[in-house]
Amino acid sequence: MTTLTPVLTKNWDLPNSFTLEGYGDYSAARSALAMDPDAIIQAVKDSGLRGRGGAGFPTGMKWGFIPQGDGKPHYLVVNADESEPGTCKDIPLMMANPHSLIEGVIITAFAIRANYAFIYIRGEVVHVIRRVQAAVREAYEKGYIGRGIFGSGYDLEIVVHSGAGAYICGEETALLDSLEGFRGQPRLKPPFPAVAGLYAAPTVVNNVESIASVPSIVANGAEWFAGMGTEKSKGFGIFSLSGHVTRPGQYEAPLGITLRELLDMAGGIREGHRLKFWTPGGSSTPIFTDEHLDVPLDFESVGAKGSMLGTRALQIFDETTCVVRATLRWTEFYAHESCGKCTPCREGTFWLKQVLKRLEKGQGTEDDLTTITDIADNILGRSFCALGDGATSPIYSSVQHFRDEYLKHFEIGGCPFDPALATYFAGGESARNAGTK
Repeated sequence: MTTLTPVLTKNWDLPNSFTLEGYGDYSAARSALAMDPDAIIQAVKDSGLRGRGGAGFPTGMKWGFIPQGDGKPHYLVVNADESEPGTCKDIPLMMANPHSLIEGVIITAFAIRANYAFIYIRGEVVHVIRRVQAAVREAYEKGYIGRGIFGSGYDLEIVVHSGAGAYICGEETALLDSLEGFRGQPRLKPPFPAVAGLYAAPTVVNNVESIASVPSIVANGAEWFAGMGTEKSKGFGIFSLSGHVTRPGQYEAPLGITLRELLDMAGGIREGHRLKFWTPGGSSTPIFTDEHLDVPLDFESVGAKGSMLGTRALQIFDETTCVVRATLRWTEFYAHESCGKCTPCREGTFWLKQVLKRLEKGQGTEDDLTTITDIADNILGRSFCALGDGATSPIYSSVQHFRDEYLKHFEIGGCPFDPALATYFAGGESARNAGTK
């Protein structure tokens, strides 16, 4: 039985967890600033830390791409624009433990020789923005950031930037455009941000959880971090359980834990119901079913079964949920949030939404299943960025696993599910009759 590994979440239950008093004195950053920057990069490489924002790219390798001695300023940008349906780990992390992120920013910026760092936070979460701003202010007042940090002669300025609330700005180059004051739209790559990122200078863009994990690696050593997880997916991560689960929340555990184990910790599926389908990494990852309960939740194992680990956003759905309706709701989100820069995503998500609306009402035909997969074929691999590709994941996987459910809509001329039952959390006879009252 895999056990939880509270590192980032260890002080979340303290009333002052978000303050310097509740966090500590930045001892890892003090140690890091006495090291050679290249040694820090090598330690992160040796730890096996992979990006926690979804793609899983090796973090230390990403840092190593920054050219040194080029005479240009270097920048660190933290991607805190968490907005995909089901993904909800960075927001609570910044609320409960913002200083782990700030300490990670100091270490990372020093390693890549950057004197400016930006934390780009989604604009709707005003309470989170204020919490991070307050933490940055505390760190400035203590002299932990600013000029001559810890007497090392190293200077670092941190800017907390509020976005305008666009899903596309979770894509790193669109985020950089937004940060520069332009409309958030993805850039053509190459050049990659490591060569020409923010203000055309070498830039590292990392996820909140990735950066917040760095202080523990410096403090405890690369071997300690690499000793958790699996051979190729090392370390720990925050798994976000939501939906039809008894105790939804954040569960920090080694990569490679299974949903069955996480559900045991979370009290199982809500009483009187059974698991129907779930997402291993948010709505942009192909859905799994109850057949995948024992798949190790690491990058390789999930990929081998046809999905992606993504952001470890485990949305749990029981048998009361209509998979067609759930897919429609996700698709409506992607159609609304398409930045419109490329035709496949702009037009494709619009037409996926229209066809799925008809299917959910039972007004379509079996040929429409071919239509939506054909549309998805014309988005996947042809859109300007990976967010268009992500919109196709629930389309392909829902048709693959639940084709009969789509056909049932045609047979009865409507949806066979009562949506009220999916949102009703009480037990007993009242729950079964909720849709008729």
